[in-house]
Amino acid sequence: MPPPRSEGRDVRPGRPVSPGDTSPDSSSPGTETGVGPGTAAGPGPGTATGPGPGTATGPDADTETTTGTGPKTGTDTGTGPGIGMDTGTGPRTGTATGTGLGTATGTVTGHGIGTDSGIGKGTGPGIGIGAESDVAGWEAGARGGQAARLSPLVALSAVGVLLMSMFAGLLVGAAGIAPRDVMLQLLDWLPFVSADSGLAPVELGLLTELRLPRVLLAAIVGGLLAIAGAGYQGVFRNPLADPYLLGAAAGAGLATTAAIVFTGGDVEAIGIPAAAFAGAVGGVLLAYALGSAAGRGGGTATLVLAGVAVTSFLTAIQTFLQQLRVEELQRIYAWILGDVGGGWGQVTLVAPYAAVSVVVMLLHGRLLDVLSVGDDEAVTLGLNVARVRLVVLLAASLATAAAVAVSGLIGFVGIVVPHVVRRLAGASYRIVLPISLVGGAAFLVLADLVARTVLAPAELPIGVVTAFVGAPFFVAVLRVARRVET
Repeated sequence: MPPPRSEGRDVRPGRPVSPGDTSPDSSSPGTETGVGPGTAAGPGPGTATGPGPGTATGPDADTETTTGTGPKTGTDTGTGPGIGMDTGTGPRTGTATGTGLGTATGTVTGHGIGTDSGIGKGTGPGIGIGAESDVAGWEAGARGGQAARLSPLVALSAVGVLLMSMFAGLLVGAAGIAPRDVMLQLLDWLPFVSADSGLAPVELGLLTELRLPRVLLAAIVGGLLAIAGAGYQGVFRNPLADPYLLGAAAGAGLATTAAIVFTGGDVEAIGIPAAAFAGAVGGVLLAYALGSAAGRGGGTATLVLAGVAVTSFLTAIQTFLQQLRVEELQRIYAWILGDVGGGWGQVTLVAPYAAVSVVVMLLHGRLLDVLSVGDDEAVTLGLNVARVRLVVLLAASLATAAAVAVSGLIGFVGIVVPHVVRRLAGASYRIVLPISLVGGAAFLVLADLVARTVLAPAELPIGVVTAFVGAPFFVAVLRVARRVET
């Protein structure tokens, strides 16, 4: 009795079959072709194509035989890979995985490179290249739909908030000055504009020598800390990174304490900022050198651990030095808690470093967007990850060192402001960096305004005000991050 025939199954070997042969015994190893859609694979590694006529081939163990009467419609079953899951070594389009470069297109919301919309927040078509599989390519393309254009409305709103904050900082103080007189005086300082403010010499001196440099210094320091925090978060891809992550604060604190202790408290006004700047840069360089030596290429996790180790070590030395001159503790802690009342000398001292660091980081906004998709994908897209990370870290550390040198240690600005900017304006670093710069300036000007008025005529350290705002915000960020993970 002849064996039963099966549509879609191989049952036994036999002799070759000619087209249309109806002999039940005429089957042999060979190739079968289906006239309808279908996929076929042998029990071992093989290749399969479809839809349409399907072809199944395989060496030795993959050899399949069929008993039939010619062309058939159906699907052959097998245990080997088939369409949708076969591995490949070259480029391919679709959703199948491959070990080589993969390309994919899609219209989805994401974060990455887009052929039409650019990099940023938005929805649009994007094309991505996957380093390991077509799935990675699809995800990179999906993230490519974000538009990274800075909205003029957002930019004007941020600048408007900053200007209003600075105007409020010029108005508020122990001696009241009419808003109209302040406005006229500001207009009189503009080129080609003449306006009589009617301010008395004492009021004019108070405005120009005390309030104006204080407001400008607060704006510069706040902007530097905020943009440095955004830069660190982009490099480490960690929303909780801040400007003091790599030991800048500990280095500045140690250098300032040493300057006060070893000079008997007679250090000149310019000496403290110089010592703080050198200490901040030294702390960052020490952390980076330690991280690079411990981990090849200075990976982000290794750098963070190196920063923690350097911070702990330098803080221990600082505490030891403080015990040598207990009478100078008040002066040391006054600097640590932050102050922006240094005058025009501090403004001119910090301005060149601020300009260089801000320009460098703003020019790297697009590269930070590429880096945000991951190191492997960024390398596939042609980005020199190590160089970008080093340049941004150096620029952010320079900004932090310059800010610490003239204001002391003011915390939480680099965490609070970038988070608010991402919520309101978008996640692209071509938006986050410039808006954080302006937003950080406005935030610290307002914080200094609170510090000057809440205990008037006494003055509260500005670092205490930012801590009152930043600590609850930090807890809120942790709660949100935990909720997202679960």
